Amino acid sequence: MTDEPLYHVDGDLVPASEATVSVDDRGFRYGDAAFETMRAYGGTIFEWDRHVERLERTCQSLSLAHGLADTDLRDRIDETLAANDLADAYVRLSITRGVQPGKLTPQPEVDPTVVIYVTPLPRGGLESEPVWDGPATVKSIETRRMPEQAVPASAKTHNYLNGILARAELRGTDADEALLSDLEGNVAEGATSNLFFVRDGVLCTPTTDGPVLPGITRELVLELAEDAGVPTREERYGLEEVCEAEEAFLTNRTWELRPVDRVDDAVIGGGPVTERLSRLYDERVEKACYEE
Repeated sequence: MTDEPLYHVDGDLVPASEATVSVDDRGFRYGDAAFETMRAYGGTIFEWDRHVERLERTCQSLSLAHGLADTDLRDRIDETLAANDLADAYVRLSITRGVQPGKLTPQPEVDPTVVIYVTPLPRGGLESEPVWDGPATVKSIETRRMPEQAVPASAKTHNYLNGILARAELRGTDADEALLSDLEGNVAEGATSNLFFVRDGVLCTPTTDGPVLPGITRELVLELAEDAGVPTREERYGLEEVCEAEEAFLTNRTWELRPVDRVDDAVIGGGPVTERLSRLYDERVEKACYEE
């Protein structure tokens, strides 16, 4: 990696210390922007097609017609990885509505701001090292997940206030992830993760019919479980059902599958299903990104 990271800002590679956007940019002013968090393994963006499809769905939710081709976005990501001499990395792509006249109401004509940020991560796949220090300690909190009728759960926008408030509740505790519930008290997801748990050999996860982000890693885990013959169930669950689980883990693109040590005072931990799915996930990454 170069001495100073290089970011891709509106078509140009610039040193991190010089990477700026306008204070009038709507992404800064209102959180009016879409983003995707990805992982590069061996120089390959894992599951790129799923990421770009979800990015476009978010932009459609925002009525943000950015006019950028998928190939253009991918080229910018590849340029950023190459410029930083990175093959295994965290990759974040953001598209804002840019600077527009007026105030809150978005204008249909868009000159988007596009920013790509990368930072090194360990190798993934079968020789992987986890990016986390240990199993997650999870705490249920008072902050509720915003209902789907207010903000679409599937939209990954720059407005992360819900997650920030959730994480702020963890101050003074030893927890490193907050567990949010919906307005009815059903468990939804972590501040930056999807939740899975095992009961009676069944892999359970909160349904995306509620205010739950349809995470790409979540989707892959369900597919791997089906292929492996592990029964799955997507429903609405109460906190007590999670606390009585035999195993539990969290998923997101960076963590992959992270075992949960405990939820509140309930000690849970990983187990054979978690270990099996983690192995299958590593094999999927290895085959897709490292094998020639």
